[in-house]
Amino acid sequence: MNTRPVITSLNNSQIKNLALLQRKAKARKEQGLFVVEGIKMIEEARNMGILVKTYMSESFYKERLKTPGYFNGLDYEVVSDAVLKQVTDTVTPQGILGTVETPKYSLEQMTDKEDSFLLLLEDIRDPGNLGTIIRTAEGAGITGIILNRSCADILQPKVVRSTMGSIFRVPYYEAEDFISLLDRLKDKGFTLFAAHLSGELYDTEGSFLGKIGILIGNEANGLSDEASKKAGKLIKIPMAGKVESLNAAIAAAILMYEASRQRRKRID
Repeated sequence: MNTRPVITSLNNSQIKNLALLQRKAKARKEQGLFVVEGIKMIEEARNMGILVKTYMSESFYKERLKTPGYFNGLDYEVVSDAVLKQVTDTVTPQGILGTVETPKYSLEQMTDKEDSFLLLLEDIRDPGNLGTIIRTAEGAGITGIILNRSCADILQPKVVRSTMGSIFRVPYYEAEDFISLLDRLKDKGFTLFAAHLSGELYDTEGSFLGKIGILIGNEANGLSDEASKKAGKLIKIPMAGKVESLNAAIAAAILMYEASRQRRKRID
């Protein structure tokens, strides 16, 4: 039996705020919150202690009543299935979403390690690409991701969903002045590699050691001339056939994993 009141109106203040957090980067920044959806993401945020409030459909709630202890320590609201479907960002919602504390990272914690390994993103606009890049970056062992302000908002729903939980674990930093930051990285001893059609083949053994940053540019236009000029080396991925370039997320994955392979080989 349902023992909790059920939110049945889209005009409910909490539901309106959920929708706002889904749509507006400004609201996410002001409140220090973002929205995650799905059982896996909610459980992960809950286990990390960053889950603020949970919203579940009435049918999901009734099903979880059968799970002893599921609601212990959980701050939650029950929402009618119809209303929750209206505020979810997924085509096939799992019946649960929640607000999560926005993580805070400093530039120093990403750059001051002896062998910092950074991914530097300029104008990555597609949310699915950005989410995939973040997920891949965790697998490749990236120390952190630095984005310029023209990238897709890293906490928008599609990006968060595409990370499959990596958004909770990969440090990131949005640079106010991306080009100046590249100079600062070089001053800190970083070698910057820019993925570029005019570059040299990237697969020289031992080239990705030490403090490095890999620059990846816009899906359609690549890196700006200004960013490319800041790089110590322009590199490209070998291509067969008549292919000129790869999807930004694929290119980032290839370069990150090659760097990761070289760095592991040095340790071994």
